[in-house]
Amino acid sequence: MPGIDKLPIEETLEDSPQTRSLLGVFEEDAAAISSYTHQLFQAMQRIYDAQNELSAATHLTSKLLKEYERQRFPLGGDDEVMSSTLQQFAKVIDELSSCHAVLSTQLADAMMFPITQFKERDLKEILTLKEVFQIASDDHDMAINRYSRLSKRRDNEKVRCEVMEDVYTSRKKQHQTMMHYFTALNTLQYKKKIALLEPLLGYMQAQISFFKLGSENLTQQWEDFLSTIGTSVQNVRREMDGEVDVMQQTIQDLEQASDILYMPDPDPSKIPINRNLTRKAGYLNTRNKTGLVSSSWDRQYFFTQGGNLMSQARGDVAGGLVMDIDNCSVMAVDCEDRRFCFQITSFDGKKVAILQAESRKDCEEWIATINNISKRIYLSENPEETAARVNQSALEAVTPSPSFQQRHESLRPSSQGRPKAARSSSQSSVGSESPALSSLSLDSLVAPDTPIQFDIISPVSEEYAGQAKSAGQGSRTNPFGESGETQSEESEDSILHQLYIVRFLGCMEVRATESADVIYETMRQILAARAIHNIFRMTESHLLVTCECLKLIDPQTQVTRLRFPLSSIVLVATHQENKRLFGFVLQTAGGRADGQPVSVCYIFESNNDGEKICDSVGLAKQIAFHSEMDRRASEKQKELDKAKEKQQEELSKQKQIEKDLEEQSRLIAASSRPSPAAADGQVLVLSNSQSEDSDAGEEGRKKGESDA
Repeated sequence: MPGIDKLPIEETLEDSPQTRSLLGVFEEDAAAISSYTHQLFQAMQRIYDAQNELSAATHLTSKLLKEYERQRFPLGGDDEVMSSTLQQFAKVIDELSSCHAVLSTQLADAMMFPITQFKERDLKEILTLKEVFQIASDDHDMAINRYSRLSKRRDNEKVRCEVMEDVYTSRKKQHQTMMHYFTALNTLQYKKKIALLEPLLGYMQAQISFFKLGSENLTQQWEDFLSTIGTSVQNVRREMDGEVDVMQQTIQDLEQASDILYMPDPDPSKIPINRNLTRKAGYLNTRNKTGLVSSSWDRQYFFTQGGNLMSQARGDVAGGLVMDIDNCSVMAVDCEDRRFCFQITSFDGKKVAILQAESRKDCEEWIATINNISKRIYLSENPEETAARVNQSALEAVTPSPSFQQRHESLRPSSQGRPKAARSSSQSSVGSESPALSSLSLDSLVAPDTPIQFDIISPVSEEYAGQAKSAGQGSRTNPFGESGETQSEESEDSILHQLYIVRFLGCMEVRATESADVIYETMRQILAARAIHNIFRMTESHLLVTCECLKLIDPQTQVTRLRFPLSSIVLVATHQENKRLFGFVLQTAGGRADGQPVSVCYIFESNNDGEKICDSVGLAKQIAFHSEMDRRASEKQKELDKAKEKQQEELSKQKQIEKDLEEQSRLIAASSRPSPAAADGQVLVLSNSQSEDSDAGEEGRKKGESDA
């Protein structure tokens, strides 16, 4: 019938607070119908009892009137007229008694039976289904809580399978019970009309039959009216039967389509992840602190409304604001006691929420949805298309171009000859546990009392700031400790430029640098420390990978926050399970007082797969390695050329010395012969050069004699 609201059977599996609120309205309506039906039943029961009493009283009256003539009154006389009149009355009253008896029978069949059947069968069925649904809902909540409490650290396959099977069974039972309960409540809207009209129709037909002997015209009028009412009742019954058939078919279709949704963690290959959502709703577990260290988890219904994240308890009428998620940051976190957790931090960092999804698919969809809302994509005309376009652009921005990959394919490290500084292979990072970790203790990787830095300022930045201060006293530097001219030249000379969006998680000093296990242990300690101390704010930066260094650049001012020389990076790897987490070990020489090198492990989170960043770092180190080999080869060639030039100069000097000696010998020989002019008493005058040569020849001669 038009105007009848229905409970949506299609939304029974989601079981949202809105559906529960609408269910509460129908339950209140059912309770009101039950109360009103009970009162109407009591009134009709009084009519029926009164009619039975009237029929019995009329029969008794007729019987007494018939026995009047047998009575012997002490003062009574022989009054035949009175007796005859009373006999006539007795006959009429006896006929009336028979009519009242028929009326009582008709009231029992046409009035009391429909309302009694509605009260005892339909309303009790609603009450029974309500109790069964409540039990099924409680069982489902218990199964979900048990499933949510599965420990990631102590994962037991048998227990997990039992818990997931329990969730499947309880969810299926709740879904089926809820669908039948909704069908019964929807049907009640029709049955209540029938339950009200049929008793009244039976009552009026019984009364008309009772008064039919005395009022034909009145009976004709009531029959026309009751005929119309009867036709309407039949139409309602036919419509109800058709609606029941449709709802039964809907239940069958939903049971078949929802079978894969009963499992709490469905297969992602069967249900793909949608990363272009700008609205999402569903149940999540929220973490609430109960003490300095302890915390509790509550299950609530969360939904997005514009740029706000709302939550609503099951019994609440409306939802409440959790936080403003415009310009917020969201990331997956590793909780000690829960799986599929993610963290939302407000734009000012003052409010943080840790939530747990039911499955990995649900967790990634929530993270993608909040990221899209944080970028205010929901304000566009077509949010999903805009989100898909933005996500594709972001993916292309951090993916190397094919031409660059083809140009430097020969420079990529091979699988056999990868050096220690390159990233560890994907097989070792995905494996269960490396042999190195089983043979080494955790203390040999990271010291127990090593301090952790969670902010963007690190010792390497202070070192480079000091170097810039000492080396660039005559040049102007920016307040972040870098010189723009040197770094711009360095970036222009590099043939590799790869930009990624990352968030700094923390860094700490490590001991071992031979295995990627030191990065995994550092990740575990930093994430655990963040969870214990409630440090969830992270600084977002752009990571620029070049052939000389790694740079952390401020996305707003484009100023370099930190600079890591590529030659000092000795190890880089991604997390074994969460591929968005990656880290590298930076080794600086002479950092300690005893001159020993210091190794610091830096941990980051990227917006996409961290293996791409590790591949870029490995490629940069390979390019730098080949460049260094070429530079050394060129320097060696220059040294050989210089040696040849020096040898040529030595040969030239030796020849010049031999020539000078020959000239000196000639002059000495010339001076030792007697001169004809001297015999005549004349003096020979030598020039300055000749006198000097003679002196040098004399000294050389004396030196030769002394040496001899």
